[in-house]
Amino acid sequence: MRSQFPQTVLKILEQDLRLRIMLGDIGVYSFRDVFSNFPDNIFNIGILEQSTIGVAAGFAIAGDIPVVHTIAPFLVERAYEQLKIDFGYQQLGGNFVSVGGSYDYAALGCTHHCPADLSLLLNIPGFELIVPGTDVEFDRLFRQRYAAETPTYYRLSEQMNQTSFPVNYGSNEIVRLGSSSWIIVAIGPMLDRVVAATEELDATVVYCSTVFPFDFSHLEQLRPKKVTLVTPTFEGFGFDLLGRKAMELRFELDVIGIPREFIRKYGANKEIDQCLRLDEKGIRERLIHVY
Repeated sequence: MRSQFPQTVLKILEQDLRLRIMLGDIGVYSFRDVFSNFPDNIFNIGILEQSTIGVAAGFAIAGDIPVVHTIAPFLVERAYEQLKIDFGYQQLGGNFVSVGGSYDYAALGCTHHCPADLSLLLNIPGFELIVPGTDVEFDRLFRQRYAAETPTYYRLSEQMNQTSFPVNYGSNEIVRLGSSSWIIVAIGPMLDRVVAATEELDATVVYCSTVFPFDFSHLEQLRPKKVTLVTPTFEGFGFDLLGRKAMELRFELDVIGIPREFIRKYGANKEIDQCLRLDEKGIRERLIHVY
């Protein structure tokens, strides 16, 4: 996904010069073609995340379309107040594209982990949350929403699903139709693991790439007795996202995600998946337990 981002921006700039890309000294070389072809539209502001958000808000007020890119903990956690006031409160449009969410940078430790990004941004009124599962899906969703007059967060992952879906902003996809009494919702790059883990389970699998605003249509139509959300974030995010709807539709809600604790292990992200039981085997065991 990360390599697709500069290509998407380059193609859009050929048609729309309103884009203003701001980098936090991250991925600068991958944007070399943008620097060469559109030097007035891209800036490496450096490790000044709070200031970058302020600059982005200035561009938005001037009628341009800001695109801010850096690592998730620096973009969301370090600059949270600026996102809240400069974009949320002022109701400005902008694009915030992160890498390194959850523990994609597992070997670098807690300073580079960010499993709380979606939870934090969900609490800023007006923010949209998009979690594509592949590079193709990111390209499609970004093109659909980059010019929206709302702040939109794109969470790019190091891990991708093998298959891309013709995703549309604001819509979930039914991947497998099973028992209407149990729906399993997989967010973004969790889909492949969920599909493999549920091969022997009689459940409907729903794929979610636009996390907020969430598409409740399948839950409202099928009226399940149980919903399990599988998320690459802290588990608490799932209850924040679906808890009110669970009370309204009277379904049991379970969330499979990252436990609310610091990750103190080091290694590759797939090794952390195994430790947290977020790999295919661990998800299957947890689903069978709730089944």
